[in-house]
Amino acid sequence: MCGIIGYTGKKLNAKNTVIAGLKNLEYRGYDSSGIAVNEDGNINLYKAHGKISNLENSLNGRDVLSSTAIAHTRWATHGEPNETNAHPHKCGSITLVHNGIIENYVELKNELLKNGVTFKSETDTEVACAYINYIYITEKNKIKCLAKACSIFRGSYAFAIIFDDEKDTIYATRKDSPLIVGLSDEGNFAASDVSAILDFTNKYILLEHGEFAKITKDDVKIFDGSENILEKEVKTATWSATEYKKNGYDHFMLKEINEQPDVIEKIFSRYLENPNYNEIDFSKFDAIHIVACGSAMHAGMVGKYLFQNYANIPVTVDIASEYRYSTQSITTSTLVIIISQSGETADSLAALRLAKDKGATTLGIVNAVGSTIAREADICIYTYAGPEIAVATTKGYTSQVAILSTLVINAMKQNSMLSNDLLNEIKNDFNNISSILKDIIKNKDIYVNAAKKIYEKNDLFFIGRGIDYAVCMEGSLKLKEISYMHSEAYAAGELKHGTISLIENGTPVIAVATNDDLYEKTISNIKETKARGAYSIFITTSNFDSSSFEDFSDISVILPKTTEFCQAIVVSCFLQLLAYEVAKLRNCDIDKPKNLAKSVTVE
Repeated sequence: MCGIIGYTGKKLNAKNTVIAGLKNLEYRGYDSSGIAVNEDGNINLYKAHGKISNLENSLNGRDVLSSTAIAHTRWATHGEPNETNAHPHKCGSITLVHNGIIENYVELKNELLKNGVTFKSETDTEVACAYINYIYITEKNKIKCLAKACSIFRGSYAFAIIFDDEKDTIYATRKDSPLIVGLSDEGNFAASDVSAILDFTNKYILLEHGEFAKITKDDVKIFDGSENILEKEVKTATWSATEYKKNGYDHFMLKEINEQPDVIEKIFSRYLENPNYNEIDFSKFDAIHIVACGSAMHAGMVGKYLFQNYANIPVTVDIASEYRYSTQSITTSTLVIIISQSGETADSLAALRLAKDKGATTLGIVNAVGSTIAREADICIYTYAGPEIAVATTKGYTSQVAILSTLVINAMKQNSMLSNDLLNEIKNDFNNISSILKDIIKNKDIYVNAAKKIYEKNDLFFIGRGIDYAVCMEGSLKLKEISYMHSEAYAAGELKHGTISLIENGTPVIAVATNDDLYEKTISNIKETKARGAYSIFITTSNFDSSSFEDFSDISVILPKTTEFCQAIVVSCFLQLLAYEVAKLRNCDIDKPKNLAKSVTVE
């Protein structure tokens, strides 16, 4: 979570530079923000509660000229969001910003309190700042000071630090939280994400665990903990600054929904042009574990259905935060698939490392090129979905489903389970997916009218069977996270085992029925809710007789019929648009939902 940017350069525009970078990082956290600038020989702090625009407003009219600054946008972990708890923190001669969690901060704080140190905030970050200062009092070598402090900190961190006796230099280090060093002719950067620096440069260095950066306006040096200078590869970002802009759309989420036709088409096109891209020998594995969080886990549920029903491979799907703390049967014959849009998700990364320690083959499905999961997995498949700024994922999720679909097809081919007829159907879907999704987006009246019928309700239920249940889980999450409507997804057959007691007159129930074999059973479940007064929105496909819907459906949504390798993507696109319109009608902050952040880099 949280966003860090630091800049030291050759012009007195550091304040404006880091605030511009913060705006590109705001998806990582927006509870509060702050900057520290070397201003007239003093390190001055400016902070504001809430969004970065509040920080900008508080600085309006202030002539802040500086060549060096560090800045932070926060997603609160320790202490409520307010100016006191906002970063940067200053203790003695140390000023820093931090992403991550110092797990042993209470122990360190007690030690410092006994030595006369006082604290202003409730944060673990201020403790880290004070502890570095405490060590620096006696250990004046900055790299050795930081290495010693970091050897004592437990947890995760990315730090950007200014020392009072070297005010135009930024020191940076990381462990389990991402940090890069940006390079340009006009100065150099530290940032938690490449997006923060793309308005200024596309050249950067990946900082690895336990490495330390010394960043000046003219030079960057990377050290290990023993002060050895390291040679590092300078990388070039493949994304442009314009991809981080709304480009005429009202919200990033709507922009990213509209980008899905091209994103998914390109994934399927890559597969059709090279059917064996990143091919994995599935005959080596007796089980697949899919491990992920949130929407990525829901993509994994679609993958599980496809693997088991089409490739006959047993699959488990685990929430990453549970996977590492439960007894898992992981062997050298296990394929562990880690799905993460950012490639930095803390729980997923920990699960990856556990699987590797136990000898499993690991496969990362990620979007962010060069991210930690991408680098540490045995095999990596990139979705190449492009930057996703809205906190609620859209193209990130559907691109993960698309990759999983192609993996299942490969497994079927290897096991001689893919008939020519089915292969031709799949190829037809792959070739038409872009136009199918564009037609769904274009037919605005359907999802806008449905949104108008439900947006004032407090509770809503999704039901479906098989792959439709997996899709319902994601549809429900999308609705609740951006509209704040209480929404739950259930396997349709489970309703009568307790949940149907919650159905009241007018309660919206969104039912998805696309599977031929399960269609009639799902209809029976819809009728059970209708008999209890539910307001029914029925989502199905064009191969079913629409004249039969009238007795149980208040709104019928008929989507194009595809094979199940594309159907989840088709339905999900509609549900994303429905959620978006509901959130608009409820006047919600769609791109930045309350209490959420995009990249979850803490456990």
